[in-house]
Amino acid sequence: MRAAMWLAGVLWAFGGAVRAEGGASAGGLAELRGHGGPVRALAVMADRATLVTGGFDSALIVWDLASGGARRVLRFHGSTVNAVAALPGGCFASGGEDARIAIWCGDNTEPTGVLDGHTAPITQLAVSADGRQLASVSFDRTARVWPLADAGPKGFDGPKVFDGSTGPLNAVAFLVDGTGIVTGGYDGTVRVLSLTAQPAPRPLSLGVPVNAIAVSSDGRLVIAGADGHVRKLARDLTVEADFDVGSGPLTTVALTPDGAIIATAGMRTQVTMIEAATGKTALEILGPGLPVWSLAFSADGRELYTGGQDRAVRRWVTATGKPAGTEQAAVAAQALPFADERGAKLFAACQACHGLNLGDTAKAGPTLAGLFGRKIASAPGYRYSEALKGLNIVWTAETVGKLFTVGPTLYTPGTKMPEQTLSDPGDREALISWLAKVTAR
Repeated sequence: MRAAMWLAGVLWAFGGAVRAEGGASAGGLAELRGHGGPVRALAVMADRATLVTGGFDSALIVWDLASGGARRVLRFHGSTVNAVAALPGGCFASGGEDARIAIWCGDNTEPTGVLDGHTAPITQLAVSADGRQLASVSFDRTARVWPLADAGPKGFDGPKVFDGSTGPLNAVAFLVDGTGIVTGGYDGTVRVLSLTAQPAPRPLSLGVPVNAIAVSSDGRLVIAGADGHVRKLARDLTVEADFDVGSGPLTTVALTPDGAIIATAGMRTQVTMIEAATGKTALEILGPGLPVWSLAFSADGRELYTGGQDRAVRRWVTATGKPAGTEQAAVAAQALPFADERGAKLFAACQACHGLNLGDTAKAGPTLAGLFGRKIASAPGYRYSEALKGLNIVWTAETVGKLFTVGPTLYTPGTKMPEQTLSDPGDREALISWLAKVTAR
């Protein structure tokens, strides 16, 4: 898998196996489950009510933050979705291991446009403050800036290409004034690449791979490195502060809108919030499973969203580090019938996309009401792909068991369902037994 190449940067000076450590589940609003693999990327949409996530399962999920449910599950990329970025007008961009960038708008289930040009996995995307340009970086050692606002009936104009890096690139961000982008990668060099006649400062060599970059509202750059350090740089790339988080390679970094709090996490580093002015650790969040791959703050900075190895997206209160919406989430979790049974707990990964009642037609997947004995792609009120309509499958204990044994991609080709499997026969039996009781109509 080419996604493993990206690990070269974050595994620098890191030995031994990675142990995933999942915290206690808050369910519902505080914990969003639907991905069939680690959550690699997060983006908060401009409406502040929508979160878009991308995963190692090749799926994109569009979440309703008010309900905690999935509005849509999208598939386009051939493998891992490494990056997502919010665009104006309710659109967003996704970049994948397949070297393609997709632009998504409205309720379309297929991309509005596709940006081709990279020849290796895309690792990060960034959007200019005015929403008119999209930047991408890749393992092909190039950075590209795409003029989105100039897209015409024949597609998007070609990008401006920067190819001066001596190693794979992991990180990109726009300067606040939009006059350039800043990049970082495995060669340990931070570069400002000018989009105007304005000269760029000389590149800064940190000597360690750069894995993530964020830019604060005052123009400062925040860099997360493979040595476990977070560095704050001036616009001219002068190092103003160096914070040693101390637990090994960092994978991601995010800033509150006012730039006051830096959040970072990594391969064996729990989510850590740092006061940008003092460098003091404000708090640590011990809940997400490691490694944590992605972080994003809400538009008002009051919540932090995390995505990690354990397939869950979690919401945290920035000020306290406690799960957001815990009280409401507990009520939602208790609403499941036979909630204490093992099958109900396993259904948590399905609940975001599937309802259990006949009227549950507004979620990303069809209702499971009356599931057993029903032909595939026949639930009323749901729009299925033509590929699923052509399959000759009737849902029984045996066929549901096979679905979760080999996975949806192999068993139901053409599905938009995230790749969910249950390797333990006991877990499959518990889920099927529970579903048989709660979906009977």
